Amino acid sequence: MLSLNQPKPPPQLLHQTLTSSFLTPQPLHLSIFGIQKHRSKSIITVRASRRPPPPPSQQNQSLYQPFRPPPAQVPAQYRDLDLEARLAILRDRLGVWYEYATLIPPLFQQGFTPSSIEEATGITGVEQNRLVVAAKVRDSFSQTELEPQALAFFDNGGAEILYEIRLLSAAQRVASARYIIEKRFDARKTQELAKAIKDFPRRQSDKGWENFNYLYPGDCLAFYFYRQSREHKNPSDQRTINLEKALEMAETDKAKKRILDELNIKSGDEMEEIEIKIKVPVVRMKMGELSESSKVVMLPVCKAEDGEIPVMEAPEECKSEGEFGVLNAEKGWKRWVVLPGWDPMVKLGKGVVVEFLDARVLPWKVNRWYKEEPILVVVDRNRKEVVAEDGFFLISNSKQGDNGFKVERGSTLIDLGVKECLGSVVLVVRPPKEENEDQLADEDWE
Repeated sequence: MLSLNQPKPPPQLLHQTLTSSFLTPQPLHLSIFGIQKHRSKSIITVRASRRPPPPPSQQNQSLYQPFRPPPAQVPAQYRDLDLEARLAILRDRLGVWYEYATLIPPLFQQGFTPSSIEEATGITGVEQNRLVVAAKVRDSFSQTELEPQALAFFDNGGAEILYEIRLLSAAQRVASARYIIEKRFDARKTQELAKAIKDFPRRQSDKGWENFNYLYPGDCLAFYFYRQSREHKNPSDQRTINLEKALEMAETDKAKKRILDELNIKSGDEMEEIEIKIKVPVVRMKMGELSESSKVVMLPVCKAEDGEIPVMEAPEECKSEGEFGVLNAEKGWKRWVVLPGWDPMVKLGKGVVVEFLDARVLPWKVNRWYKEEPILVVVDRNRKEVVAEDGFFLISNSKQGDNGFKVERGSTLIDLGVKECLGSVVLVVRPPKEENEDQLADEDWE
């Protein structure tokens, strides 16, 4: 019995369960089950009891259960082997690669790390990843129409080849596998093929794209070499070599015809087309385009607000030397830019790049192509004479004094009596963006 010298508790406290853990791991429950009045005191009867813990099933439901992947499947011929025997198979590379590759994932579930597997078997972490991924690519062929006899091509050294097509879709993998077998590709050529397939949809604005079929891996690779050929001048050995590679890889008749037509283009015909249709190319650089270019050009850069002196003093030549193509400039310069070896760049004389912070310096139509974005204007300092009315030239902007430049049409300068300028504009480069925009047409220039 427990006596309390306090007023009568409210009715809602009757038969209420109180919890107190004290120092015991299980809570102690106090139940008020009776109140007696004795003279001026109220006597409350309390019964203490311990509530039994909940069943294990309820305890598990209240706890967080992390996700545990199912155990990796081991081929039937390896299931009865102990750990040492499995490590010995990996160490000695016993069997074909796609069978012993399945022994690697279970090792991770047993607590191994890539470094510990390398220490025990001699297989590096990079090779472990390649084996596991390539084995999964090969397994994906079982759900497709790829002939079983064709898979025998990948039994020897197939891990390096199949690893390169891991990012392609299931249909692209099957088509690529058949093409790889037909052409007897190694890992390096397979890497080029997969790269060409992934890159093809992003090249819709490139010349000749519509003549190649995306459903054929060979056409994608042919277009890759076709695009590389256009980075070299005509005629040149590099251009011919790339076109011959494209013709060899092409699968459709339409693509082959396009390549043959390109091979038959004479130097004079191509120059005439450039002079008539493309007065000043305006290009938007694509993401990753520089890394994919087989030839690049390095040019000195001047800020437009720095005036004429830096343009005149910038280095005139920057040549590559030796087997590594080390660039050697005739004198030091602070700012340089590397651009893909487009056709106008290859034929450039004493080139210099002027950086403008606002594209409005160019004489294009404001109502359509008004862009407040930085641009690079590539100028040929060998061509200073203003002779072509439809050409574009770099001049000093008189509205800004001695500092600042402007790009002006040749006809305007001839009307003003200007006979010489700082150089002829051969190319305008716009910064890369995620979304591709249409290039300027001839009618967009004022």
